[in-house]
Amino acid sequence: MVQFRPPPRRGSVSRHRVAPLLRLSALHAVCALSPMVLLNGLLYLAWSSHHHPGVGLNARRRRGLPLPFPGMDPVGMLGEEEVEAAAAAAEGEGEEEVGVHTLVRGGAAAVASARREAAADEGVGAQRDGAAAAAAAGEASPQKQERGDGDGSGYDRWRSEAIRLASLPPSETLAELSAQDPFGVRSFDSALKERETSLGRVLTQSEIRDMFPCPPPPERITLPDKRDHRKAEAFREGDDGSTFLFFQHLRKAGGTNFCSLAESNLPRSARPGYYCMPDWKWSGHETAGYLHDYTNDELVRRMKEDGFRVAGNEWDDLDPSRHFDLPAVFATSFRSPLDRALSQFRFECVEDRGCKMKDVETFWAKRWELHNIYSLTFADPRQGGGNRKRLLKSFDGTSPEDRKARAELLGNALDAVARFHLVLTMEWLAYAAPLVTSILGFLDTSALTKRVRPHIGQAKRDDGQERNTLGSAGIGKASWDPKEYLSSEQYNIMSEGLALDEVLTNAARRMFLERLVCEDHGKSGRRM
Repeated sequence: MVQFRPPPRRGSVSRHRVAPLLRLSALHAVCALSPMVLLNGLLYLAWSSHHHPGVGLNARRRRGLPLPFPGMDPVGMLGEEEVEAAAAAAEGEGEEEVGVHTLVRGGAAAVASARREAAADEGVGAQRDGAAAAAAAGEASPQKQERGDGDGSGYDRWRSEAIRLASLPPSETLAELSAQDPFGVRSFDSALKERETSLGRVLTQSEIRDMFPCPPPPERITLPDKRDHRKAEAFREGDDGSTFLFFQHLRKAGGTNFCSLAESNLPRSARPGYYCMPDWKWSGHETAGYLHDYTNDELVRRMKEDGFRVAGNEWDDLDPSRHFDLPAVFATSFRSPLDRALSQFRFECVEDRGCKMKDVETFWAKRWELHNIYSLTFADPRQGGGNRKRLLKSFDGTSPEDRKARAELLGNALDAVARFHLVLTMEWLAYAAPLVTSILGFLDTSALTKRVRPHIGQAKRDDGQERNTLGSAGIGKASWDPKEYLSSEQYNIMSEGLALDEVLTNAARRMFLERLVCEDHGKSGRRM
């Protein structure tokens, strides 16, 4: 049985912790509160217990949610003694297991712990709180303010959590992801691999739902839905051929599988001749997978003239400021960032595909553009004037400016990913068929479990992993284990260079799971 914690509501005091309120002295209550506010407070306790169990007032206020009754805003009512007493009670009660979820009765304990940490390290705590507050307010992302997303939605809260993590030093970001699993996907993946290995097969959709039940709407990173479903419907229906599939190909993250999937479901005339990259033809066979510098009008015109229905963008960033205006359905596939980086080193350097570096230390030191490559790809920071290099320097910086730069980059990247119709994860491709069929209308999904290697004739691998019959466990068997291949020092260096990508990947994985278990995937075949 999988156990994972619901997303953190930092500083909230749940309905299980209302005892300190009731223990306020009579003098304190008379002096501090009017009879009307006291009545409102009692009404709120009854209302909250029934309608919003576990959502504390502090969390509602910080997330911008309205309080249930006018005039009721008891932020700061709890003194240090009350919080510490509630924390002690929380630690004594422990956890209550319900199904595969673990409901943690520790809101007040978290408040007390946070206050103790802040007292021990006031400077770092102030910076951290400042970064989180700025991010939650939308200061780190002008795009977010323009869209007016600060409505306390599930996505809004998850976004704030993601950019708070991004503002931490990389080592702290990784430590928190590992120890707390705030997105609930790491413990799920571990349990999934164990069960796949034990059963010797891929799990059923029903078994996946048993392991990861659909969260309630306020806990869903996928709500409100930011995708334009009209474009997906137009692609499924075939329209007049003007709507195409824009695939943001993250190198060594399952992109070739996805191209094979498109090839199995689109007519030959609708597919570019070289790995789904139309600019191979447009450039006279000089470049492929570089779509960033084509204007939208040029992309639309060229795609329609050639009759292509899929466009792979592998080597360039997405441009979120204009690409979402294209008549296109958007798809991408993530992979564990460190696994992806090591796979690229293996593919390009160890197997002699144009790379002369044979030790991973040299490879990583020289390939600075691969550090947090996911975040850079989806946020598309301005490349002129050395801005990208300045961003790279901020990845391990401790100044407020560095923290803000990381938070802004991650927030913008997550905003873009949330608008993708299909957000897949390479390790879980065996479970992606319902999503692929419902969004794209593709009925032949066999490519999702077939191992596809580009240019395989250059370095054939006889490892018995040509078809994945074990899901996530099968992907692990076919990959190099970073903990085994890398020295502990190099493991830490590369992990910290990918800390933002770890946050983004965790968020993307949660998107995948929520869409898989929460949405209706009634089959709809393509009409060409």
